[in-house]
Amino acid sequence: MKLIKFLIAGIIFGIVMAKSEAISWFRIQEMFRFQAFHMYGIIGVAVVLGVIGVYLIKKFKLRDISGNPIVFYPKDKSIIRYLIGGSIFGMGWALSGACPGPMVVNIGYGYLSMVIVFAFAVVGTYLYGVIRNHLPH
Repeated sequence: MKLIKFLIAGIIFGIVMAKSEAISWFRIQEMFRFQAFHMYGIIGVAVVLGVIGVYLIKKFKLRDISGNPIVFYPKDKSIIRYLIGGSIFGMGWALSGACPGPMVVNIGYGYLSMVIVFAFAVVGTYLYGVIRNHLPH
């Protein structure tokens, strides 16, 4: 029962993603071809909501599900890491037509080819964890 609010939040997230067409391969391709503002608007709203969310977490000193304080650590200022990581993420997003959120929603929507994309996203995340300490800082 304790986790029901997270299940409800996930369901609402999936509905919003589907209704806003953020899971649409066509909309994502449109964005990468600079043919429409639709996805940029969705991403912009997400960034603004993220900023508000972080502000509220800090202001009210909110805690995670285990009761631990949520801590935000300063980011590394090495721009090359972000350029390389962002490029890899962007290529995967453009090729698959989905980033992590829409990927899972598409599976729930019945697009079973996204299971392959999801599996490789998990493999890529695992491999990053394995080689993380050996990457340049």
